[in-house]
Amino acid sequence: MKNFLLLFSIFFICFSCKQESTSNAKEEKTSVQEKEYKYKLTPFTASPEFPDAKISSMEYKNGTFNFGIDATTYELGAQTTDAPQKMCANSAKGQHIHLIVDNAPYAAKYVSSFDHDVEDGDHYLLAFLSRSYHESIKTDAAHVAYKTTVKNKSIEKVEEITKPMIFYSRPKGTYVDGDTEKVMLDFYPVNAELGKVFKVLATINGEEHLLDKWQPYYIEGLPMGENNITLTLVDDKGLVIDTPLNPVTRTFVLVNSEPKK
Repeated sequence: MKNFLLLFSIFFICFSCKQESTSNAKEEKTSVQEKEYKYKLTPFTASPEFPDAKISSMEYKNGTFNFGIDATTYELGAQTTDAPQKMCANSAKGQHIHLIVDNAPYAAKYVSSFDHDVEDGDHYLLAFLSRSYHESIKTDAAHVAYKTTVKNKSIEKVEEITKPMIFYSRPKGTYVDGDTEKVMLDFYPVNAELGKVFKVLATINGEEHLLDKWQPYYIEGLPMGENNITLTLVDDKGLVIDTPLNPVTRTFVLVNSEPKK
């Protein structure tokens, strides 16, 4: 009888511990699932693809950039056909080139030849074709990315970028009224296919969102006034990749011009 009671006691204790462990696991899982974010990120709606859009050449000489643009469906200065449906900031000047030097904000250029000041020295340079609402065309042909040496306002040396890198594109500048409701987040990885190996940690006003797919996102819920986003290229363990210009931070502003009632 004593042995029976002893065995029963051991069984009861083990069963109770197992139930408590299962309960804790469920509570922890629920806690993770119910984590609330102030800012909502959703994938951008599908956009015209422009599969033949190509930057065929790039030259920088005496302070002037000259790009060779080959395309039958893509045209600088034209409005992207679905711009009215995107419900986000759109350039009235149309489609354009995003030119990014190092981690500076991009310059939007609506023609293939233009003056632009680049200081003498070594620079990472990215240029890609953009839709009128600033979304990048995400193909190999529609961009160029180089490590360059500039001297006397001309490119003296060009090298391929071999390290994985992340370039920030949007949001940028000031958003007013209706453009503040859905703000597009867009970025450009180089030598870094997002998924199993690389991810982008987007820190929006201190709130972290881990992105494992290269696509633009709508950001909703941003407050009026100054906002900050930091993009960090990380590995599959969440560790920061040791590479140039990583991370990169931008500040942009949302404004409501309508008078308060």
